[in-house]
Amino acid sequence: MEFSTHVTISESTFDFSYQDEIMLMGSCFAENIGTKLNDAKFTVDVNPFGILYNPASVALSLKTLLHPAQFSSDDLFEHEGLFHSFAHHSRFSSPSPEESSDKINRRLAVSAANLSKASRLVITFGTAFVYRLKSTGQIVSNCHKLPEKMFFREILSAEAILTEWNTLFLSLWEQNPDVKILFTVSPIRHWRDGAHTNQLSKATLLLAVDALQRKYPERIGYFPAYEIMMDELRDYRFYADDMLHPSSVAIEYIWECFTRHCLARESQVVLKEWQEIQKAMNHRPFQPQSKGYRQFISQTLLKAEQISRKFPSFDIVKEIELLRSKADNI
Repeated sequence: MEFSTHVTISESTFDFSYQDEIMLMGSCFAENIGTKLNDAKFTVDVNPFGILYNPASVALSLKTLLHPAQFSSDDLFEHEGLFHSFAHHSRFSSPSPEESSDKINRRLAVSAANLSKASRLVITFGTAFVYRLKSTGQIVSNCHKLPEKMFFREILSAEAILTEWNTLFLSLWEQNPDVKILFTVSPIRHWRDGAHTNQLSKATLLLAVDALQRKYPERIGYFPAYEIMMDELRDYRFYADDMLHPSSVAIEYIWECFTRHCLARESQVVLKEWQEIQKAMNHRPFQPQSKGYRQFISQTLLKAEQISRKFPSFDIVKEIELLRSKADNI
């Protein structure tokens, strides 16, 4: 018997491997998958502007990475004792404009270089709604808790998203012709929009992404995180306490779907080996001085060294040092 409806995940024209350099941008779901990839020792750069929710803000961030220009104190504003950027998440905010702009510019330089050589780009849209600053008409990435009366709120059309991103991709591929893009739509519901309006927002994003994928089928893929959450994991036990965000179990399930369908076969094998090493390192023996545990640690160290030699980008220097330390102290 089947107790859920399973989402069929279409085969993509490209996959992800440990040889790829990956950048992820967008909503907090991009953070979830990015954290999983980072823990699995993939080469990743996650949200260089912080968490972004709408397609216009993600597009602006990519344009800035393609044509980086230094941020100064003139690009910031002060609110409640902190200096903020309308283009960035509050993780870049600081008590002084110099500190904030320094954090922004250091990350900008690193991520602009990373984008120029990235082979995979993961974009997660969260909402089609945007906030425009009334004084300038600028779409902001974050309102930073400013009064709502300072902003106009509107929903982007699928056509507007398609037009902007089509132009953006042509610029991106001019600089980095090898990068492939995987889109997802965040399963996190924006409940302040209301149930119906949230669905309209998600539908707008899905229509725009589908149009882009159809236009560039060899270069753009889609992973159905939203559909998996809505259909396979529709029970509230798969939600966090707020009943809006996926629970840790749901995130793990979607991650497993991602690894099965989006990772290259060889990388799936390596990931499994690494997960076994992680499990072994977290193991707490009853007899830590025993001969059996010494052998267990030595075997784990050997496996870690083999992976490190096979994939030089697999950064497990600290883990290998820890294993060697354990072996020396038994």
